Amino acid sequence: MKSKVSTQPLKAIIVDDETLARDVVREHLNAHAHITVLAECSNGFEAVKAVSELKPDLLFLDIQMPKLSGFEVLELLDHECAVIFVTAHDEFALKAFDVHAVDYLLKPFNKERFDKAIELAMKRANRKPPLPRTELAASARPTGKPLERILVREGSKVHVIPVEHIDYIEAQDDYVCIRSDGKSHLKQQRLTELEISLDAKRFVRIHRSYILNIDRLAKIELYAKDSRVAILNDGTKLNVSRSGYDKLKTLL
Repeated sequence: MKSKVSTQPLKAIIVDDETLARDVVREHLNAHAHITVLAECSNGFEAVKAVSELKPDLLFLDIQMPKLSGFEVLELLDHECAVIFVTAHDEFALKAFDVHAVDYLLKPFNKERFDKAIELAMKRANRKPPLPRTELAASARPTGKPLERILVREGSKVHVIPVEHIDYIEAQDDYVCIRSDGKSHLKQQRLTELEISLDAKRFVRIHRSYILNIDRLAKIELYAKDSRVAILNDGTKLNVSRSGYDKLKTLL
């Protein structure tokens, strides 16, 4: 016997850069009176802001969008909600489920397929599992390729930092401080986790607390026995450990 699915009220946000695609989702939702659409967003930046402010239960999210991809949107969220991906690209299906999506709707889809996704969302509604942030961050990046940019959220604002603009990254407990273009950006992430995502030919862990963009290195000085300091082009000084120095020697 088919189990009854609760029709408790749900609040939803639709995110897609195509107006027609948003219209289709909204039209199918007309048959589900228990779901209220709080907002529609045409890009990832709007989505991050809307989710932060409106705190939906359900997110209909396109994957390939300009500015931010759907996976990058998820990386930036601090609100737990169920996610149904809506996309024209089936190559993202496995990755979508890897980040614990409720369902994956491949465009074009019919009403029956949409209703099935809603049923799954309703079953998930009471569980609300936490967002697996490490997996989300990894999924936002093409397999085997180093990061090309780092996303940092400050309130509802998102900073997109190209890696070539980074001077160095410093560990601060469970956060990293990214120094770029004369500014500091704080991101909740472990330095070791970020290190493995960066290009090892450009970024070097010179100390337990620092990752250095070697393009910013002016010189290395010895200031005590077996103790060295990296001096950057702007005069910034960073401690260099023995193992960090060994890594630098292989690249310089």
